[in-house]
Amino acid sequence: MVPGSDISERDWKLFRQLQPIALERFCENVLSEIREISSSDQSAHKRYLRVFKSVRNQDKELATLFNNPRRSTAWFQLSLIHSHGLLTLEEMHRFSPETQKRVSELARVRI
Repeated sequence: MVPGSDISERDWKLFRQLQPIALERFCENVLSEIREISSSDQSAHKRYLRVFKSVRNQDKELATLFNNPRRSTAWFQLSLIHSHGLLTLEEMHRFSPETQKRVSELARVRI
């Protein structure tokens, strides 16, 4: 990592403040998906397998988005959180213009 490339202190504090909000939204989305799967007209076993697969996949995504936050990786994690639609535009606009630009650039590059 290039020296000075970490997120600013102000934006880091904001990131840490908004991260639990984004996590809550992510979990709500997963639970909504589970409700949808469990209420389908498939057999109980098929519903169970779909729920299991969904939770396993979403758990990996949750880890990528939220585990081990560091200032050196905050822009990347924030770009992933943003690309998943877990922060509102108003929340994103609270970040500095530099962070907004970097997050936008990283979100475009994401494969």
